[in-house]
Amino acid sequence: MEAEEALESIKQIFEERKGKVVLLGKLEEKVFLLSWQGMNYSQMPSKIKKSNPTAKPYTEQYLKEIGKNLIDKIKTVLDIYDLDKRNFREEIKNFFNKNHNHYPKKVPYITAPKSDFITSQKLVNNSQSELNHNPFIPLNGRVEEKYLFFDREGEIRRVLEVLNSGSSVVLIGEEGIGKSSLLWMICQEAETRLNVKRQPVFLDLNLLHNESQFYSALCHEIGIPESKDYQLTRNLRNHKILLALDNVGKLTGEGFTRNIRDYLRGLAEGSNAPLKLILAATEPLNNLFNDSQEQGNTSPLAGICQEEHIHPWDEATMRAFITNRLARTSVSFTEEEIIRLIQESGGHPRQLMQLCYRTYSRYVESLQ
Repeated sequence: MEAEEALESIKQIFEERKGKVVLLGKLEEKVFLLSWQGMNYSQMPSKIKKSNPTAKPYTEQYLKEIGKNLIDKIKTVLDIYDLDKRNFREEIKNFFNKNHNHYPKKVPYITAPKSDFITSQKLVNNSQSELNHNPFIPLNGRVEEKYLFFDREGEIRRVLEVLNSGSSVVLIGEEGIGKSSLLWMICQEAETRLNVKRQPVFLDLNLLHNESQFYSALCHEIGIPESKDYQLTRNLRNHKILLALDNVGKLTGEGFTRNIRDYLRGLAEGSNAPLKLILAATEPLNNLFNDSQEQGNTSPLAGICQEEHIHPWDEATMRAFITNRLARTSVSFTEEEIIRLIQESGGHPRQLMQLCYRTYSRYVESLQ
């Protein structure tokens, strides 16, 4: 099976099942064909540039993003759960071998000369296909890919310094300011930047509804038998954990008591403690946990966590972010648009991302 035949067959399947996934874009088609040839993402930019010398070159990171989306789409539609970049051609060939009675059907395609990248007019790069891939993602939720994460190196450095000093940390900032993404990225950096090696464990408390679920999830992520109280303390004796708790305000809700915060403090106290904590909250912990105020005490977690306040981006950072994302495309926002984006977002990364996404989409629509 040749690359173009596989691509056309997959496109036909996508068309038949288009309610399940968005159809392939032109750049995804190019990445498909190059991946089929066994080409690495680092080799792709120059190859794609060669097919259209006047186009702005894509970065390796952007093509990785396109490749990941492409593989996710194929996995979803073809149910090839083990598909990745390394086994790309083999797994797709296996799919068609197993389903030869149905696919590939005979479909028209143009075979490109082996000496050059795709010459078919159908796949030639053009300004519209470049625009189809909006670089302002993800629109919601935390950023989990390092190459999509922007700024906050100062905050990461300070948090790691506090952790290396033996204390725990709470990130405090408004909703949508980027705490979840920062929390996730600190976990990734901690693996190489902590003085004492600790296993990063990330828990989003919005997904847990009571203390029983919390202890169950904690033990599962650490890889120890499900337990709590003294048995959990015993199971943690030979472990060093960096526990990141997102949306820690959930501990004020029904299903949680102060006991869990007292217990976490006990596990996190001391330089050699089994736990060190990184928490994300919308306000200082003494304000967040009203039971501490009522009793005239300090919140158990506030007593061991240094505060790191997460502020909105300034104008220079927002401009740099917009420039960074647009560098992967052929689009340039006008100065008037950039000023409006800065003013309307107020420096909130999530809001800026969403506004930029809509602005970019208008460019795409204008060419359709």
